[in-house]
Amino acid sequence: MKNKLLCIFAVAILIFSLACSENKSQSENKPNVVLILTDDLGYGDISLFGQKNYSTPNIDGLATEGVVCTDFYVPTPYCAPSRATLLTGRFPLRHGLVKNPTPDAGINDIGIQPEEVTLGEVFQQADYQTMCIGKWHLGHKPEFFPVNHGFDEYYGILYSNDMRPVQIVENVDTVEYPVDQNLLTQKYTNKALNFITENSQRPFFLYLSHAMPHKPLAASENFYTPDTPEDLYADVMKELDWSVGEVIKKLEELELTENTILIFMSDNGPWYGGSSGGFKGMKATTWEGGIRVPFIIKYAEAFPESKIIDVPCWSADIFPTLLSLTQTKSDTNIVLDGEDITEILKGNQETHGPVFSLHNSNIMSVRKGNWKLFVNKPRFYRPANLDTWKDKRAPDGETIIAPFEQATPADYPGLKPAEPKNKIQLFNLEDDPTESNDLAEERPEVVKELTEMLNDFKSGL
Repeated sequence: MKNKLLCIFAVAILIFSLACSENKSQSENKPNVVLILTDDLGYGDISLFGQKNYSTPNIDGLATEGVVCTDFYVPTPYCAPSRATLLTGRFPLRHGLVKNPTPDAGINDIGIQPEEVTLGEVFQQADYQTMCIGKWHLGHKPEFFPVNHGFDEYYGILYSNDMRPVQIVENVDTVEYPVDQNLLTQKYTNKALNFITENSQRPFFLYLSHAMPHKPLAASENFYTPDTPEDLYADVMKELDWSVGEVIKKLEELELTENTILIFMSDNGPWYGGSSGGFKGMKATTWEGGIRVPFIIKYAEAFPESKIIDVPCWSADIFPTLLSLTQTKSDTNIVLDGEDITEILKGNQETHGPVFSLHNSNIMSVRKGNWKLFVNKPRFYRPANLDTWKDKRAPDGETIIAPFEQATPADYPGLKPAEPKNKIQLFNLEDDPTESNDLAEERPEVVKELTEMLNDFKSGL
């Protein structure tokens, strides 16, 4: 009897061990996710989209090996709401963060809500190691910190790099103040490489959220060219491109390339000094220059190389798409505003639901296919008096440490929009990418169709 029990016990242990081994194997085979987000990088800031003053070979190379979306949008032309949508798959009016937390303006009590589920949280639950590096901007009080919203580790500045106090936080502790911003891209990159190395034997989610090229612009001595101060933006972009290249090289070195989903994108359009790629407007406007951003994804397991997709998609799609690609589950009761665009990225599907933009609490536009309808007047360009204009958050050498030569309103990044005559405006972006020919009166049936789509969307919020 004793021998029989021992035999049964041994078989049970064997079965348990095999099950654990199988679960471990399945876990290890899950694709890693590296999401590289730049801050205020314009559509035309990379050579892939027409930049001529400098080149971005590593970013371009990523596009050659992956999929490029030419018509990719963020929901707001400024930071916090856009970032919250990226991490939750939900429109700002649904996740509730419609303005930027801003410590030096006393806006301290807003941030991502505890009931919101982030990519970090779903990947944590799927046994991924998760880390956020860089800008967070989803709240800077302890309850809003990344380590309380799905990230095992955090290192970076909790908000924009021109908002005082500029301080680096590691997990929950301030570890550097003041911050030499010339070293930010370098430090963030090194942290990312260390994280990838340390977790090369298990699935990981890395959210690398660079400070640049948000103002103040700054680059390390390897890229900064003080003898030509007019090309600081180029210096910054070259270092960002270097950073992307270092991440790619590390993945190759550790033989993780084939099993890693790698995304490169921006949170909104450019500030002064950048390039909208010929589109109208800039950051803080809902013209194309403020909300259309570069988007590149590489994942050899699912997507072809050198694929160009012109179907209008948006950052709300990233959450459901990554869950689909990694076969990761989330709460099915959560209402998502994004779609799984896997088949679109493969080139097998050419339809996508309407894409919306927002400014504060006002829905500004809806795009479907080639048509974009403004339902509220977007911001227009008011020429600045350069003799009196002053940036209150410019480098001062003490609390904001960065090169003193920074872009000004003279360096407007896109076509300068005039004040719109009408609240309702309709543009065919295929024929009129600069939004110059309002067709609202000529095509009332399109205005009606897009308005109905907007009303349907609003009724579900």
